[in-house]
Amino acid sequence: MPTTTPGARLRTLIDEGQLTVAPGVFDGLSASLVVRTGFSAAYLTGAGVAVAGFGLPDIGLLTQTEMTDRTHVAANALGDVPLIADADTGYGAPMNVVRTVRAYERAGVAAIQLEDQAFPKKCGHLPDKELISADAFLDKLAAALQARTDALIIARTDARGPLGIDAAIERAPRYAAAGADVIFVEAPESVEEVEKIAASIDAPLLINMVQGGLTPETAPDRLAALGYRIAIHPGALLAPYVLHGLEALSRLGGTMPEATPGPQALFELVGLHEWSAIGDRYRDHTKEVS
Repeated sequence: MPTTTPGARLRTLIDEGQLTVAPGVFDGLSASLVVRTGFSAAYLTGAGVAVAGFGLPDIGLLTQTEMTDRTHVAANALGDVPLIADADTGYGAPMNVVRTVRAYERAGVAAIQLEDQAFPKKCGHLPDKELISADAFLDKLAAALQARTDALIIARTDARGPLGIDAAIERAPRYAAAGADVIFVEAPESVEEVEKIAASIDAPLLINMVQGGLTPETAPDRLAALGYRIAIHPGALLAPYVLHGLEALSRLGGTMPEATPGPQALFELVGLHEWSAIGDRYRDHTKEVS
């Protein structure tokens, strides 16, 4: 049996210079399937946990405790296969990030992904995302790096959507210089942007390949040549699960809902419209007062 830690096993994969493909997992079954099919890493998808575990859209509704519980289940099912775990915004201020990192490490993760969105966050391939400042995220990143004992820290910027690709590329090297082990620029919208990210950032890179999302499908060998070291595929198991589930229910007499490919349509199946309406209803009343 391996004597290395989860973080060390993932570091070894990155240092080999190849592209590690990490399918998205969200429960014990999906994690077991990844093991049985021979993948060298897996990605605990927050969207998948929200949808499959709780019947909720990925708009910041899950708590740290709920995600930690699922992290433990997935890591246990994966055994020696390193788990990269989505930790959203860290579930609060830097002190909350410290608690999240400690909890995720106890659950057995190899890497923890943190992002610079404001709370409540949204799936990276939905519109109208809001950011915190780069400086505020650097405080969270510093807290995570100081708290971790083994896990790699993945710094994700969502600046591409609200601010543009140049702003995202401006933030990312700051996160790398602060000590992030892997950099993740979410949702580039063209092959040219995928290439520009790789050419502009001197750090191990992660790319998110979302079916029906904003980022174009890019061949693994091309991603490896560009310098990407991890490609996560959060919907690889979830999307077929939903599609075949609907077809099975249709054969039993159910009515197929109207749905188009992509994250937004998936989240509509679990109440995106209704939850967004609740958020909009109270938006003006949640602003801080001086």
